[in-house]
Amino acid sequence: MKILHTADWHLGRSLDRFSRADEHEAVVAEICRIADAEKVDLVLIAGDIFDAFNPPAWAENLFFSALNELAAGGRRGVVVIAGNHDSPDRLSAVRPLADRLGISIVGLPGEQLVAETTADRKRVSRIAAGPGWFELAIPGCARRAVIAALPFPSESRLGEMLSRELREPDMQKAYEARVGQVFADAAQQFRADTVNLATSHLHVVGCLESDSERSIHLGGAQTVGPRVFPASAHYVALGHLHKPQVADGSATLTRYSGSPLALSFSEAGQAKSVMLIDAEPGRLVLCSEVFLSAGLSLARWSARNLAEVEAWLEQDRDRGAWIDLEVQVAAPLTIDEIHRLKKMCPRFVHVRPVLPEVPDVASGPRQGKIPIEEMFRRYYHKVHGLEPDADLVRLFMELTDVSADDPPAPLFSVTKEAS
Repeated sequence: MKILHTADWHLGRSLDRFSRADEHEAVVAEICRIADAEKVDLVLIAGDIFDAFNPPAWAENLFFSALNELAAGGRRGVVVIAGNHDSPDRLSAVRPLADRLGISIVGLPGEQLVAETTADRKRVSRIAAGPGWFELAIPGCARRAVIAALPFPSESRLGEMLSRELREPDMQKAYEARVGQVFADAAQQFRADTVNLATSHLHVVGCLESDSERSIHLGGAQTVGPRVFPASAHYVALGHLHKPQVADGSATLTRYSGSPLALSFSEAGQAKSVMLIDAEPGRLVLCSEVFLSAGLSLARWSARNLAEVEAWLEQDRDRGAWIDLEVQVAAPLTIDEIHRLKKMCPRFVHVRPVLPEVPDVASGPRQGKIPIEEMFRRYYHKVHGLEPDADLVRLFMELTDVSADDPPAPLFSVTKEAS
């Protein structure tokens, strides 16, 4: 059985003010082409299909079109689980239509899908199902697949309070134990004559995060160790972390496919991919990484001056990439100068001027002699690298309710009572 593992599409996600709808469409089309070219039997999408509970209409349309193409008229199995960004109810709402194409959508932990009474040899059939697991018969496959599916397992979605203790180590142990029990229960359905798979959307301790993952846990409370996954699984397909990587220490092959698009500049230079798995009972699992070419890459520039930026643009450096620019300047850039830079390269997502170090205006013996307006202007320069406009300065002065020539009054005072 040939399996394609992908996750973290985050359809609807923008990059600052820039839409990436065209890039999402291109990368989803590439994933569909890979599934066809590699004659994949089963596709696992391990959560975070959307970037928000209420995605834009184009994102939903793209997802439904992708499901239809991946399912290949019901001849290819498709399994979708909800991630922390997905609305379980919204995903599950299309289940009556998805079931007709052999698409299995699981929104909540412990959810039980409907099994068919008879298998149809011409399309994917869900021939058995229970809480958190189901069995698929796929046309052209001599073996069946048993899948343990655990969508994003927050305490609320699990429907229980896992620990009455507020200490993080106790909470983490209780959470890990519960997740381990879910997998252990589902894995009881694994058999020696089936391809046994597990999929979830969670954070495994020791795996690498990036800035584009909005935290799903408080500290380490909602993380699990790599030993929670069933050793009897041929492969464990994970979502949530956007860097493709192996979860070391698991008793079986456990991987994050990563996101198919770089979603923040912390992923600059990161190759994106999907995973291909060839599994058969009684044989060693074969796993390969298929790199994706669709979508723009992300790049970070750190320039010593504006002339260097212009030289890089003339050299066509990082052509076809979104760019995060940091440039050293002697004086704050004006709005017009920033607009000029962005006109020279519309792919500049951020332009961050870096000014020479200045003395900390919030300390020093002459603090009381600096007018508050000047302190505000210096602070604004230091943080934003820009000159505050007149309206902003005027609003600030109105809020402080002091004259521009007056020294700043203390916000509070402390007195010591006589003993």
